[in-house]
Formats: sequence, structure tokens, C-alpha cells
Amino acid sequence: MILYGAPNPAPNPRRVRIFLAEKGIDLPETRVDMMKREHKSPEFRAKNSMGQIPTLELDDGTCISETVSICRFFEATHPEPPLFGQGAVESALIDQWIRRIEFTVMMPVGNFWRHAHPRTAALLTQFKDFGESNRETYKGAQKYLDRELEGHDFVVGNQLSMADICLLSTVDFADWIGLPLEGDFTNLAAWHARMTARPSALA
Repeated sequence: MILYGAPNPAPNPRRVRIFLAEKGIDLPETRVDMMKREHKSPEFRAKNSMGQIPTLELDDGTCISETVSICRFFEATHPEPPLFGQGAVESALIDQWIRRIEFTVMMPVGNFWRHAHPRTAALLTQFKDFGESNRETYKGAQKYLDRELEGHDFVVGNQLSMADICLLSTVDFADWIGLPLEGDFTNLAAWHARMTARPSALA
């Protein structure tokens, strides 16, 4: 199989690399040059019609895209350690938090990246005031996360899950584009330190 991705700071390919590292799966990433727009080429769109990475191509030619879907494939084929939960309640809570992270945390980060960052100015029409307004939205998300992390080590209880991987890739990308974590959110800062100390964070 072939895993198509891109190097840091691209957050979505990093999610899959961290997941694979936590699983102990050795699958080298085939790099797609985003600066050269290789992910928008007709050849790549034949694998992923949205022209996005990461994309996983299986041996029979089936292509899976979207980070969580790719990771679910590997969860099913390599169930240990479980990163999508065990049992109905834990699995549902992890799914809940993946959705919350994507909508509450990644959305303002993505809006800032698209509409306020100079690197994206040539790619789309920017609405700078809207883009900048997402700084405060993201700060609000950090406050929410800090409160929710009170009393436990990871996003869902005291065991690493896909929700933590989604959050780490998001906050690290946010920092790279100029949206750092706030220093006075101690629970969130402690969580980030625990995540960053894991060998998989280097993926």
C-alpha cells in the first residue's frame, strides 16, 4: 500500500504519521509536493477527487482519504493499542471529541490560515478582518479545552486516543501560523507537554 502525504507543518498528514507511530506500523510516506500543486494534478485526483492529502492507496487500488478514515482502517487491521476506544461509551466519547476538535479548534485555525496568513494570499480571495477575528475564537477554544482537561491526562480520560492526535496536530499547526497556546491555560499546557514528550510527536 502507498500512503501519500506531505512534511510538516501540514497537519493532516502528520495526524496519520503520529497514529502509525503509536501503533508501531512502519509505512513510509510517499511525499506529494504541495508547493508544486501535485495534489491537484489529474493523476492524483484520480486517487482522491478532492485533490487532498493524506490519501492511502491499498494494494487492490482502493483509495481512502480523510485522516480519521485512514486511521480507522489501520485501527481495524492493527487493533493494538486501541486508539479509537474500547466499548460503546469510550468509542462514542472519542468520536465526540474528534468532532469537537475539528469544529471548535480546527475551524478557527483554518479560517485564520486561509484569510489572514500571507502564505495563502495568492491562493484565494482573503477577507482579512474575518481571518483576524478567528484569533479570539481560537483563544476561546483554548479556554474551553483547558476546562475540559481538568483532572485527566488526555482528552478522553487517562489514555491516549485519536482525539489527542487530532488536537496535537492542530495546536502545533496553529502555533506555526502565529496562533500560539496561551501560557495561563495550565491544564492545556500540561497536556501539550505530555503529548510533545511522546516519541510519536516527532513523526
